[in-house]
Amino acid sequence: MDTYNTIEIIKSSGEKVKFSLDKLRNSLKHSGANHKLVEEIVGKVNDEIYEGITTNEIYNRAYSLLKKNKSVFASKYKLKKAIYELGPTGFPFERFVGAILQYSGYTVKVSVVLNGACVTHEIDVVAEKNDTITIVECKFHNEEGRNCNVKVPLYIHSRYNDVKAHWETNSNNTKPLNKGWVVTNTRFTEDAIKYGNCADLYLLSWDYPTKDGLKDRIDRLGLYPITVSSLLTNREKQFLLSRNVVLCRQLIKDKFFLDHLGISNTRKTKILDEIEQLCKS
Repeated sequence: MDTYNTIEIIKSSGEKVKFSLDKLRNSLKHSGANHKLVEEIVGKVNDEIYEGITTNEIYNRAYSLLKKNKSVFASKYKLKKAIYELGPTGFPFERFVGAILQYSGYTVKVSVVLNGACVTHEIDVVAEKNDTITIVECKFHNEEGRNCNVKVPLYIHSRYNDVKAHWETNSNNTKPLNKGWVVTNTRFTEDAIKYGNCADLYLLSWDYPTKDGLKDRIDRLGLYPITVSSLLTNREKQFLLSRNVVLCRQLIKDKFFLDHLGISNTRKTKILDEIEQLCKS
């Protein structure tokens, strides 16, 4: 097989699909792994492909090989999956989005009740910057393949307009509402993007806007969710999320939570080293 192009894999259903080794290669490069390691992993994965293998199994194998080399590479590699692990409810994702905005210079409040002209609304995130107010609604999916269709920005736009109508009649509100945001951990459909642009909503998804999507912002600011760690167990991650520790940065400040979990000093050192490397990247 040519390891520099695409390969054909056969699913258990008998369906033939194309799998891009270049896509795998790029995701490995994005983790910080050097060219030599990337090509070594791609070569091993290519040699191990068998009839009926799924794309998830291919990526899991690559993750396993990456983790053996350096845990921080593996952590960055599994970022998208780590965002899904913020579920099953959307509340940790709301706090995660709030943290990204906070580190981008906003003053943030999470889960705020605002009056509308018709009804009251619980807004996921209210953010203030440059004397203007932005209201942010988060649409979290805990499984892949569930993208946001046009109904999502339609619904959120109507809520934003209701809040704005009341906001502008209240003399206590001296700062204007800037615009509404819709943030999702998956992707928007083409119609959702068209409507969002037409209605002057700001849309933020995993890879939209181009080069400034959720993934780009996380990497640029080093704001990785705690679920990205390859050294913490699922039980430990859930414990930390239940204590409002959503970001790796927070664990550095609140490392005493690792003592509450009964983690040994040796393992605690490894975990904190991984976390600190992520935050610096």
